[in-house]
Amino acid sequence: MKFLLLILLLNASGCASDDTHNDPGPNEEQLYVNGRIYTVNENQPWAEAMLVKAGIIIAIGSTESVEAQASENAEKIDLEGHMILPGIHDVHVHPLEAASENFQFSLSPEETDPENYVGAISQAVQNAQGGWVLGWGFDVYTLLDAQRPPIDILDDISTTKPIVIMEQTSHAVWVNSKALAMAGIDSSTPNPTGGVIMKDENGNPNGMLFDNAGDLVVDQAIAAIPNSEQQDYEGLVYYSLPELAKNGITSVCDARVYWKRNYHQTWQRVADEGKLIARVNLGLWVYPTEDDATQIASLQSMYRNDANSLLKINQIKLYADGIVINTTSAMEEDYLIDLFELPTNNGLNYINESRIAQYISALEPTGFDFHIHAIGNRGVKEALNAIEQSAGPQGRHRLTHLEYINPSDYTRFAQLNVTADVQVAGHFTNPSEWHEFDELVDPALNDAIIPIKSLQQADARITLSSDWDVSTLNPFVGMQHAVTRAPQELSLAEAIKAYTINAAYVMRQENTVGSLEVGKEADFVVIDQNIFDIPANEIGQTRVLETYLQGRLVFNR
Repeated sequence: MKFLLLILLLNASGCASDDTHNDPGPNEEQLYVNGRIYTVNENQPWAEAMLVKAGIIIAIGSTESVEAQASENAEKIDLEGHMILPGIHDVHVHPLEAASENFQFSLSPEETDPENYVGAISQAVQNAQGGWVLGWGFDVYTLLDAQRPPIDILDDISTTKPIVIMEQTSHAVWVNSKALAMAGIDSSTPNPTGGVIMKDENGNPNGMLFDNAGDLVVDQAIAAIPNSEQQDYEGLVYYSLPELAKNGITSVCDARVYWKRNYHQTWQRVADEGKLIARVNLGLWVYPTEDDATQIASLQSMYRNDANSLLKINQIKLYADGIVINTTSAMEEDYLIDLFELPTNNGLNYINESRIAQYISALEPTGFDFHIHAIGNRGVKEALNAIEQSAGPQGRHRLTHLEYINPSDYTRFAQLNVTADVQVAGHFTNPSEWHEFDELVDPALNDAIIPIKSLQQADARITLSSDWDVSTLNPFVGMQHAVTRAPQELSLAEAIKAYTINAAYVMRQENTVGSLEVGKEADFVVIDQNIFDIPANEIGQTRVLETYLQGRLVFNR
């Protein structure tokens, strides 16, 4: 299994084991000298030395001034000229989904002929120990361009075992007739809220389920796996958490916590066992087809915000729309192609504007902040409208992805105190790829996909995140792309803020971490090069040497 392989790799590279994750004692001091410390503190951007006692920064500045405050017993650590940054925050990741072995096989998204998947899928069916066969990884256009109905390809493999395969972005699912039958889907089944059951010219399902239509079937498949929660747990402890530390990431938001799959309980188990090596905020998923009053009550009951715990359940994740390549992101104008022949052709809503406003009004007073997926310009506008209608002054809500935004909405982010959370680590977000969607939407809209410079100029608070495992987890790749994507780029200082203090604000911990200052906890990362002194196109090659959480070593290369 992939996480067992990673254990071997981490042991070989010197990753700290659980035995070394002890909290620093009240008298323990570490004096870090001979470094280039970038603090993200505007009043003192750079420092040479830092003194940490019991996990708290008690001095930072020049070597002389910091050494004068250290006790005789302080452990002196020579940084050998290496650079230190505050611990990286990634406020949009999917650690459970990235690691769980509940998905039994994977397909290459580079494959263009789905008939070439038959061997791998057949092998998975043979290996399946009863129940559902669950995989992932194909590209949606591989099926849309297929020479015969996708359902026929899978039915030739098996009509007795239900086969469910999630597309690489998770916004489409490929199924056989057995899976459709077990999910109760036939020619008369209406599209669920936030989803589309694709049908052939005779009105029969063709084996492709889009957005929430696919989610409902995947939920049923995972519910049938007897040890699914244990596999989630093992993937989280042995793969995802070490991978976060390896990349210098000390704080994350799990951006889609399927509470019906008990994801929140798996996280709680890890925390209770003392195995968390990151600060974690959970974003509870809003199920589009649930009764609102019942769901709101369930979400309220799960709220947890213990200041002394690394784990907090204090965010809500919902989708305003789908994605562009499916023609399901909510656009103001019709798409240039029509995949589904629905009454409208400008995308869909998982949760529409009025329902978003309803959920915010009900759950913000509990303490929840909202993390809203919005990709199309209509989806962005509607989400901002909902926040404007319902949010109180204490809300710290954010919209994520933000591929298409009407220029008239740029200033609304600052006006409403809404954070613009974007992902640019994936190559598909680079300007060279923007016009890949010209056949789907007005090409003029593709001149400024993910307009971070325009948002920054409009005083929006920006965070950079990965959406791992859709894109690489490596934050330095994200920084490199952010500063090299002219005409919609950030400065390097702005990109670092987006991964540190801005993201700490989103997680309501900017007074604790996010910058290196006296009185804050010592979350920081040591890297192998000063990213301010190298060409921008080399930032992504940066390696993390050590990662510290609350002053304790959680990764050592």
